[in-house]
Amino acid sequence: MQRRVGRFEAADGGTLFLDEIGDLPMETQIVLLRVLQEREFERVGSNQPISVDVRLIAATNRDLPAAVAAGTFRQDLFYRLNVFPIAVPPLRERAEDISLLAEYFVGRYAKAAGKNIRHISKDTLELLKAYDWPGNIRELQNVVERAVILTETDTFVVDESWLKRESGKLETPHQGLSALADREVEIIEAALAESHGRISGPSGAAAKLGIPRQTPESKIRRLGLDKYGRKPATSK
Repeated sequence: MQRRVGRFEAADGGTLFLDEIGDLPMETQIVLLRVLQEREFERVGSNQPISVDVRLIAATNRDLPAAVAAGTFRQDLFYRLNVFPIAVPPLRERAEDISLLAEYFVGRYAKAAGKNIRHISKDTLELLKAYDWPGNIRELQNVVERAVILTETDTFVVDESWLKRESGKLETPHQGLSALADREVEIIEAALAESHGRISGPSGAAAKLGIPRQTPESKIRRLGLDKYGRKPATSK
């Protein structure tokens, strides 16, 4: 009954941001690849191609090289999207940002709640910095919002019990690796072995994986590997 303008058509001449690109179903990946490759699309029910000029910014918290290796993300689409990669480390790897983020969220939610919160408890800041934030910034945002709702003074305080896992203790990055993490190790090990331990440069592991140099470096540190992708031997 009416024509609706889609995302790409609305963004013609500008920028389109697609979040959680790693969760796209395969059939949508095919359509997106065509738009990026041909710079044109057809409206539903139409056979007339429409040309668009759109700069695309995509984001994901998934390991796309691992998804490509697993067959859940198209390799050609990955390379088409990976023209200028920007790696954003998880919150646990940039603890220096937590204070700034906490101050921002406290001010934002205090204003919305009509509260005058002037200070953040020193113990609370230390608690926030010590936590590994598996849910990244969204988890920090939710914790701050909940604490603001419960705060009745001008000092912001977080209940320590909110920052504990179900097991009652924080897991280190080397404990309980998931299947995806195991797959990450295999991919990184293979790339490092092929590049003889070199990470950067045209023949380095980062180039072979199609990711920024900082990404394999941070994963090597987090997974406890040496530069050849091996875990150091431990003596008993």
